[in-house]
Amino acid sequence: MAKTDFYELLGVAKDASAEDLKKAYRKLAMQYHPDRNPGDKAAEQKFKECGEAYEILKDEQKRAAYDRFGHAAFENGGRGGGGDNFGFAAGFADIFDEMFGDFMGGRRGQGANARGNDLRYNLEITLEEAFKGRQTTVRVPTMAPCEHCGGSGAESGSKPVSCPTCYGNGRVRAQQGFFTIERTCPSCHGAGRVIENPCRHCGGQGRARKEKTLSVNIPPGVEDGTRIRLAGEGEAGLRGGAAGDLYIFLAVKPHRFFQRDGANIHCHVPISMPTAALGGAVEVPTIDGGRAKVNVSPGTQSGHQFRLKGKGMSVLRSGSRGDMYVQVVVETPVNLTKRQQELLREFDKSGDSKPTHPESEGFFARVKEFFEDLRE
Repeated sequence: MAKTDFYELLGVAKDASAEDLKKAYRKLAMQYHPDRNPGDKAAEQKFKECGEAYEILKDEQKRAAYDRFGHAAFENGGRGGGGDNFGFAAGFADIFDEMFGDFMGGRRGQGANARGNDLRYNLEITLEEAFKGRQTTVRVPTMAPCEHCGGSGAESGSKPVSCPTCYGNGRVRAQQGFFTIERTCPSCHGAGRVIENPCRHCGGQGRARKEKTLSVNIPPGVEDGTRIRLAGEGEAGLRGGAAGDLYIFLAVKPHRFFQRDGANIHCHVPISMPTAALGGAVEVPTIDGGRAKVNVSPGTQSGHQFRLKGKGMSVLRSGSRGDMYVQVVVETPVNLTKRQQELLREFDKSGDSKPTHPESEGFFARVKEFFEDLRE
């Protein structure tokens, strides 16, 4: 059966660059890899063919021979001078490991300095603290470098030695037919080194559990859910590996008076019926601990908002502030004395020029229009 043209197999033109060849092969190798197509013989065969095509075309001399003589250049043990299947398989494994090392389990020796885990710490603050900012300390249980062995994992006076199984590579290879399979070394688990005399304090891990006290700077203007990253303050890595990071997640407590909306804050302030009708002034607290005066115009209705510019929250990484919105709620008096009730009745019946009630008049006008529409 005639073999498929290598360029056609990879889906590239004959003048394709080395980078184009690599991209095309990477895409096809990921698509047809046996791990992604378990039990699919057709995909496995396609995967082998793509690997063979790329191994030939990536080499300038082999590519030139293929362009001139086609598949015949590599028949009868040719393979561009390589001779046997093992040489090709090993070379192909190197190619695949170079481009897909992480996909196949990571680079060799990665266990030698395995990075520590990231940590999360939840911190609750008040709205005032979110406005002003705050310097605080937190206590975080974590894994810190072992003080006895200095993080090496080996007992004092000794040190890790090269793994006799993988000779320090962290990975071992085994030939399985067409492929050379590379796996993490079972003796050192990818570290490339073994500890013959492990530290009795940390059991050879190079780290031990400890509670750290850290200082955290909370900038003004932070919002609920803000994340603060402290690089290198997470768990220590295995046997001297890099430490992970610590992430502080902020939660802002609900305020008894203010409601926050981004950089703006809102509050509800009750006013008396006479103040709403005749006008007046009310004092309201502000988030910075001060007071602000709100002038109420005569005839103010319940629900009306007053804007206090620049009296809102701090804006993160900025010197500006949002606004404060004061919504007034007109209170209806309760537990009236007989005299007060009489005065209100007199007020309601007094004179021909009765005071207007904007909300009531608008509502009943709409009701009237509604019933007129129904009669038509």
